[in-house]
Amino acid sequence: MPAILFDLDGVLYESDKPIDGAAETVNWFNENNIPYLFLTNTTSKSRQELVKKLSDFGIQSKPENFLTPPVAAIQWLQANNLKNIALFVPETTKAEFSDFNLVNNKSSSVDAVVIGDLGEQWTFDIMNQVFRTLIDNPQAKLVALGMTRYWRTTSGLQLDVGPMIKAFEYATGINSIVTGKPAKEFFQAAAVMLRDEDNIMMIGDDIRGDIEASQKAGLKAIQVRTGKFSRSDLELGISPDAILNSIAALPEWWQSNM
Repeated sequence: MPAILFDLDGVLYESDKPIDGAAETVNWFNENNIPYLFLTNTTSKSRQELVKKLSDFGIQSKPENFLTPPVAAIQWLQANNLKNIALFVPETTKAEFSDFNLVNNKSSSVDAVVIGDLGEQWTFDIMNQVFRTLIDNPQAKLVALGMTRYWRTTSGLQLDVGPMIKAFEYATGINSIVTGKPAKEFFQAAAVMLRDEDNIMMIGDDIRGDIEASQKAGLKAIQVRTGKFSRSDLELGISPDAILNSIAALPEWWQSNM
């Protein structure tokens, strides 16, 4: 059966404002028993908080309906038996890593440095702390909770974690392990969760992080003209499988094409 991956910010809502038709569209997929996941690079909120946020917009969900970079990172860290981690993520995300030994001092060895989007909490001191931790622990893995370049807020575009990760890679010479979009493995993990790797659509607003990345992972992709979308995106040589004005148009498109 066909399934779909919903991006969140820019598709279902923009910052704290729901996009018209989002709740009705997700409810339509529920009513028609069409499998789906919410696939997001958001690291500023836990899955429980995302459930609450969607509920406020009239969309019912459960934590297991979400695949987020922290979830993927935890799976990767456990698979590689990395237990001692230095964590640079929003406070609300730290609870997701409660099963690990969180290292907060220079005297302890670090297996991995995990970095999410700290937004306005980024300071030179914090960035230098990340840098020194990596330099002092050359064996440590640099784990990026996504590689998104920027996102749209109600006040305009805002840098995401991707540029910060690139700065740390350049400064240390260490390549990051990306456990979110646009990593191919992130989309493949979603396909495994849906138990169908052959007929999955991704719907997103980011021409590179959602559309190009999911297509490279073997999925099909729908571009919406909301969120961070810009007309110039369609001049980048990336061809979405469909382009919709917004999420509200998805049920009608789905009935005609899937």
